[in-house]
Amino acid sequence: MIIYEAIKELFIKDVVENNIANRIEQLYKLRIGHNVNPREKEAWKNSMMYMNNVLNDKVIPNNSGIAIEFKIPYTSKRVDFIITGKDNQDRNVAIIIELKQWTEAEIVNEQDGIVRTFTGGAMREVAHPSYQAWSYAAYIEDFNENVQKENVELYPCAYLHNYEEIEPKTILSDKYKSYIEKAPVFVSGDVYKLRDFISNYVKIGDDKETLYMIENGKIKPSKSLQDCISRMVKQNKEFILLDNQKVVYETAMEMAKKSNEDGKKRCLIVKGGPGTGKTVLAINLLSDLTNKPYEMVCHYVTKNVAPRSVFKAKLKGKEKISKIDNMFKGSGIYTEARTNDVDVILADEAHRLNAKSGMFRNQGENQIKEIINAAKFSVFFIDETQRIDIYDIGSIAEIEKYLNEFGVAGEERKILELESQFRCNGSDSYLAWLDDVLEIRETANSDGFDIDYDIQIVDSPNDVRNKIFELNKINNKARLLAGYCWDWIKEGKNDTNIHDIVIPEYNFAMSWNLNNSSTWAIDSESVNEVGCIHTSQGLEFDYVGVIIGQDLRYENGKMVTDFTKRAKTDNSLKGIKKMFDDNPEKALKLADEIIKNTYKTLMTRGQKGCYIYCEEKRLSIHLKNRLTKNYNVEYLKVSEDKADYKLE
Repeated sequence: MIIYEAIKELFIKDVVENNIANRIEQLYKLRIGHNVNPREKEAWKNSMMYMNNVLNDKVIPNNSGIAIEFKIPYTSKRVDFIITGKDNQDRNVAIIIELKQWTEAEIVNEQDGIVRTFTGGAMREVAHPSYQAWSYAAYIEDFNENVQKENVELYPCAYLHNYEEIEPKTILSDKYKSYIEKAPVFVSGDVYKLRDFISNYVKIGDDKETLYMIENGKIKPSKSLQDCISRMVKQNKEFILLDNQKVVYETAMEMAKKSNEDGKKRCLIVKGGPGTGKTVLAINLLSDLTNKPYEMVCHYVTKNVAPRSVFKAKLKGKEKISKIDNMFKGSGIYTEARTNDVDVILADEAHRLNAKSGMFRNQGENQIKEIINAAKFSVFFIDETQRIDIYDIGSIAEIEKYLNEFGVAGEERKILELESQFRCNGSDSYLAWLDDVLEIRETANSDGFDIDYDIQIVDSPNDVRNKIFELNKINNKARLLAGYCWDWIKEGKNDTNIHDIVIPEYNFAMSWNLNNSSTWAIDSESVNEVGCIHTSQGLEFDYVGVIIGQDLRYENGKMVTDFTKRAKTDNSLKGIKKMFDDNPEKALKLADEIIKNTYKTLMTRGQKGCYIYCEEKRLSIHLKNRLTKNYNVEYLKVSEDKADYKLE
């Protein structure tokens, strides 16, 4: 959808008459149905004056097409500015320009294609403008059939008209060379350079012909995209289907095909505990439904950045830029989606879905409802015992509620379960034992489990660290994890030498996972930091070391959770204190569920082993007892606030 379109001559007239921002605002309200943020309107006014300076020369034909705010189908993204025409060989061309108001930016060394700049009222880490412009062009090229059939040439670039480059370089640093080569950056003072870039490709005006092609092109994955995702999945042994994953896969393929043929909504809910292969299944469906004979537009969706970043990186291997980037989405992008906008949405980690979207949770109505609305066929991969945030609403009951609202019933909705467990050495009994020990639910595994799985309760956090350091030398697949009981020190978010997690009696001090990487799970230096639930959920390692903080204790023969011991910087229980004031019983029940689910999730990240240190000594003894099938503990009171004990 294009908000504003005109030929160059009329665009310049709107700018000169100081009417451009008002015109875009009117059209935005008409076509999107929302009011415009005053800051965005001011940005239009400023940026269009600069674009007028660039275009106001006869070297760029007066009847070249101009589009402002092109909403890319199936996404929440909008291209700021497009200029169209024809080149010397009479080919349709489009220049895609990402406009920025930035005046400063910083390099983010540990992340690829990320810069830090002032936006949204604070310094934030965002995609480099070249990556942004390239990704928009790649999406249009990969999903617009007219662009593919008519061989429309797309040329992305970025224009930071307020930005003055400094030495040493930031935006133009060699660190971003691979992106800048695909989408050049123009900064303050580069009017003539940007004009030359445009005029090098736009030789003849097209009276908006190319814009019409882009606006009206059927949405379909390109052959090159199909080949790319198919090749990546086939080359990666981690994504081979096993056991009843294949059964679920075939059901999903059949349902997707039917929805594509008759246009009816369908939904598949896939239940599965840790390590049952939910993500493996999702990635295979993403690849195969994109390819022939289906050729559907598919999105892989998670709320958390970490899982989609890691799996995208695993598929890409050493490639920095890939066509598959645009297939991986956040869960909050469907707030403005139309009904049946996307062929297939694969919602992984569906238990983590929220009601509201956006940075301040003030956008949209309900992410489950929005996904069902946007997709012809939706698949929700869910494990309700992994809800670990006060805002997590993902449940089978919630999904079914909205399926009823959309009239998805009978054979058009199914629930299947992945039963085979491939993590924790394939031990379903270990998972059941954890549920029983953590008092999540009673199981038949109260007396232990019979499996060759290396689980140890250790007496010192240093012992855990030493074990993980040694095991990580094998293949970089061992990680330290902890409950969120230590504040994340602001000054140390990108400095591993500033220690957040300190346990003085053992002279133990480490940093939380740094804020400048979304692929902490596979980064080479991550063993030197402690991961939290948000960087490890949905992922797996060979071995994990788990530090249990004071939010989980063992008192009077029961597991006790204590939300007051959670860190102030922990957003997963943000608002629980107010809830406790209003409704103590509800707050305690919710906090208990979240804390226990968090530790269960952490303790099931390891395929081969898990080493646990407990800050609270009673809990350590209790877990040792449960592992040795000996439950008798004598408590020797030594003070008002401390207990000691011995095993019989």
